[in-house]
Amino acid sequence: MFDRDIWQEIFHSIKNNKLRTFLTGFSVGWGIFILVMLLASVNGMQNGFTGQFNDDATNSIFIRPGNTSKAYAGFEADRRIQLKNDDIEYIKRSFPEDFVDISARFFRGVSARYKAETGSYSVQAVHPDHQVIEKTIVTQGRYINNNDIATGAKVAVIGRKVGQDLFKTEDPIGKFVEFNGLPFRVIGIFIDEGDDNAERGIYTPVSTYQRIYGNTDKIDQILLTYNPTYDLARALEFSDRLETLMKRKHKVSPKDQSGIRVWNYAEAFSDISSFTGVLSAVSIGVGFLILIAGIVGIGNIMVFIIKERTKEIGVRKALGAEPGQIIKLVLLESVFITALSGFIGLLFATGILSLIGPSMQSPAFTNPSVSFSTVLTATIILVVAGLFAGMIPAIKAANVKPIVALRDK
Repeated sequence: MFDRDIWQEIFHSIKNNKLRTFLTGFSVGWGIFILVMLLASVNGMQNGFTGQFNDDATNSIFIRPGNTSKAYAGFEADRRIQLKNDDIEYIKRSFPEDFVDISARFFRGVSARYKAETGSYSVQAVHPDHQVIEKTIVTQGRYINNNDIATGAKVAVIGRKVGQDLFKTEDPIGKFVEFNGLPFRVIGIFIDEGDDNAERGIYTPVSTYQRIYGNTDKIDQILLTYNPTYDLARALEFSDRLETLMKRKHKVSPKDQSGIRVWNYAEAFSDISSFTGVLSAVSIGVGFLILIAGIVGIGNIMVFIIKERTKEIGVRKALGAEPGQIIKLVLLESVFITALSGFIGLLFATGILSLIGPSMQSPAFTNPSVSFSTVLTATIILVVAGLFAGMIPAIKAANVKPIVALRDK
């Protein structure tokens, strides 16, 4: 492989066919470039989609009430479904082996005031399990606990931006802030890595806000996480059972899709995986088609070069050159052109990604990149492609009869 004479002949052949070699190599390099950029784009979209769901536990289920669209069990259509505290207890009793964490949500807006600073914010009154479901990161103090729920304590966990708005440079922990004129003690500060706007929110005990708003037992939503060992099929089966049970309890038709909506993160991830899988397949297909065009080009140029060197090959065979030596010469030239041009395309693509990738950040597109396994696979493809591109011309050259070749003009 490292025979000096062979490599001199390869470089001599490339030198005498500069334009054809460049155009053929360009098509291979362009194919690898497109393949890498397409795969990086698909990864960027997948990262963006996944990042949008990272705010919550990936095994989360959301139960949201709505208005019924069908008359059922003696009730008219367009009936408003109202969730209550006993719905949570009902789920706990019905699915003790399936759920892990569960919490209510009770939404309200408040006008907050601390000294001379005021602001309007959204409050979510929740249970302690909500921290796990929402992946809430408490940076100071603590989150709501069961004792706060039991006593209906007027305590609040505020977002980082709420703290900046109301307290400026003061430490909010232990201070009292008024929500619609009622004093609440700040017990914690949280951040949200996936959504800055969430840091303008406030968490309080659900029991506290239910008492403030007329001693009600009403809630707006229910969130829960299911057993993390469940695969996709079992997770979807659980959410179907949960939806059936909740509709039965609230006298909602099984075919009514608006009375009670149960949304499972597993379904969203399944859809995203299917979508990105199709995109990956399409991008790989397009890249391979372009690469094949380059391989065909290399095969053509090698056939043309062999036709030009027919007499030379005949002389070599007349002087005792073995067919294997002729095949080796042609294959090495083909692999060299393919690998060199492909590596240039690969380096160019990875260079562009490293330069502009970090700046291409959006909710739906994050960190476009290619993995080491992709680069390794592309490298193997290059070598194999070069072998296939030169195989037919190499066999043709090896089968040239010396007497015929010497007569060639």
